[in-house]
Amino acid sequence: MDRPGSADCVFCRVSVENGFDIVWEDGNFTVFRDYNPSAVHHFQVIPKKHVENVKVLRKDDVELVKTMGAIGHRALDSLNVPIAARRLGFHVPPYNSVGHLHLHVQALPYKSAARRWKYPVIEGSRSNCKGFSWFISLEQTVDILDRGAKVTVFPC
Repeated sequence: MDRPGSADCVFCRVSVENGFDIVWEDGNFTVFRDYNPSAVHHFQVIPKKHVENVKVLRKDDVELVKTMGAIGHRALDSLNVPIAARRLGFHVPPYNSVGHLHLHVQALPYKSAARRWKYPVIEGSRSNCKGFSWFISLEQTVDILDRGAKVTVFPC
């Protein structure tokens, strides 16, 4: 499938032929298993359209993020993962490994303490506000974008 985006972006070339374990896709999104999972179930949800990262998102992108979250929750629903055992979120650049927006969808617990530290969700001073962290939850992302602000490593 021809995907819009950068020719050197590995996530713009997601396919079974390129070694990805795709578990679901439609015309706009793909879900695949993480190649180095931090939890028993660890998926990536990506838009097929190239979006650089969570820092470029704006208020107009709230529905994109919510749709990615709904897809991630459906993947975990299919595995009967309880809501309390889920973590969905994004790494904030420069702490991301691929320059293509990807939502981490995980069924906790993590495989090790070291893995857990890669995904710290730090609460800010108010509900769904983010503290100083290189990882941001789905809910925090929606809240920040919905207020017209940008996602950064620093607290909102």
